[in-house]
Amino acid sequence: MAETVLKAEHISKSFISGNKRFTAVDDVSFNLKQGECLGIVGESGSGKSTIAKMITRLEDVSRGQIFLGDQEITKAKGKALRSIYQDIQMVFQDTLSALNPRQRIGDSLSETLKIHGMTDNEKRREAVVEILKKVGLSEEHYFRFPHELSGGQVQRLGIAGALIIQPKLIVCDEPVSALDESIQAHIMNMLEELQKELGLSLLFISHDIGVVRFISDRIGVMYLGTLMEETETEELFEHPLHPYTEALFEAV
Repeated sequence: MAETVLKAEHISKSFISGNKRFTAVDDVSFNLKQGECLGIVGESGSGKSTIAKMITRLEDVSRGQIFLGDQEITKAKGKALRSIYQDIQMVFQDTLSALNPRQRIGDSLSETLKIHGMTDNEKRREAVVEILKKVGLSEEHYFRFPHELSGGQVQRLGIAGALIIQPKLIVCDEPVSALDESIQAHIMNMLEELQKELGLSLLFISHDIGVVRFISDRIGVMYLGTLMEETETEELFEHPLHPYTEALFEAV
């Protein structure tokens, strides 16, 4: 039986604006096993990206607990938080904005390895070239700047940045939503192949039910901060239980 890589127990996130409290995520629970992909789908404002930020600790959790394996990471800070990022990484929707425009791609990826303890320059270079090739880029891209890449290449670079330290879990927050459909298909196929090859666990977040269906073993449906239902992918499509899920399918 596959081990549980991630477990969220009754997590909630509230924000205060002026004198009002706004709940973005309300009492959501789920788990993710090794080698599995859990898709989270919902329209804009449903709370799915807030879940991604809580899981990767970019946002604090208001209530509830998050476990990475057996380790509770809900309140991890400092060195404890840095060690967590060895096992969990994130692919953003706008990868370009997360990159240093003045730093060459190879140097950027190499710096990530150095931060995580790889001090040998030649080994870092070899690791960077290997991961670039694995995501469909070439050794030549090592010397390029981020603005010299196409949109699809930028997202491949974002995936390379997440994979390079060999995490157990990758959180993908709308990773293909800004791309043309043909490029989306290439990126999705690559992600699926990498997941199988490396035994990765994926938390895949998107508003596009078709994209989520393609890659996910299970799907959770978010609406107004609440997880309405969560089950195996084909079971969800054949027997949706909640009226909102049916409405999502009808809107496609």
